[in-house]
Amino acid sequence: MFYQLFSLLIFPGLLFVSVSSLFAEFLDRRIYARLQNRIGPPWFQPFADFIKLLAKEEIIPRDANPRMFKMMPIFAFASAVCAFLYIPLYKTHSLFYFDADLIVVLYFLTIPTLAFFIGGWYSTSLYARIGSVRSLTQLFAYEVPLFIGILSAAVLANTWSISELSIFYGRHPFYWLFNLIGFGVSLIALLAKLEKGPFDIPEAETEIVAGSFTEYSGRHLAFLRLTLNVEMVVGSALLAAVFLPFGYEFGPVIGFLIFLCKIIFIIALLSLSRTVFARMRIDQMINFCWKYLVPFAFFQLLLNLILKGVILR
Repeated sequence: MFYQLFSLLIFPGLLFVSVSSLFAEFLDRRIYARLQNRIGPPWFQPFADFIKLLAKEEIIPRDANPRMFKMMPIFAFASAVCAFLYIPLYKTHSLFYFDADLIVVLYFLTIPTLAFFIGGWYSTSLYARIGSVRSLTQLFAYEVPLFIGILSAAVLANTWSISELSIFYGRHPFYWLFNLIGFGVSLIALLAKLEKGPFDIPEAETEIVAGSFTEYSGRHLAFLRLTLNVEMVVGSALLAAVFLPFGYEFGPVIGFLIFLCKIIFIIALLSLSRTVFARMRIDQMINFCWKYLVPFAFFQLLLNLILKGVILR
């Protein structure tokens, strides 16, 4: 009982993923700044911002639905944290694993975007509603290539379990090279899910202030921003577990350090991508996903089906 509570609340649960997500925000902002010849924030800045927002007054728009307005940040944060519990960190098996936990993780990662949409819509602000509609529109564009790209690796491993997938690629160390196209597609789709440039269309500071979060303040805004950071950690951890499944064979300590290095590597790639490319329009983003990402994702799926029939028959 004590071990389960410790795992849920401390490590690898709530406290660990929250602290690591704030540190991930620091890494993202620091790398982004360095690539632009700026210094960037100190390491404690995300922690200070979170504490400051917790202490600020909460303002709920007069015409907003207060129940939905308050519930959505909690739903978004809880779903992102729950997804992290099914990803193996220092060994091949996660805290809670079963045969189809990969599908559950992808489902949990969809809920925050839906919560952002509902929260922004029920705030009744014009800017928030425009941002919410853009978030939902992007969801229909990047979810398909993201799902196909990740599930292609699972097709080759013949399992829907992240833990079993890690075991399979551990036994076949070089098979992960077959999934490089899917990794690239999933990385770009993750960038869109996190609403970072060039896919920061729902927020677009020069157009609609803060998108779905425009009317949020105080602790609600703090948890919404924390949810985005947790999504970045969970998304990076998922890509690391699926596409870079090596390091577990060196034991829990070394395996955990290698896993952290893989997450930092993916965060650095995300920061580099949003530095290099300028923001797209919503129509450009949709065309890009359906014209390029989806065909590449299907090509990865077809390739893995062929490989599965050839090398695993």
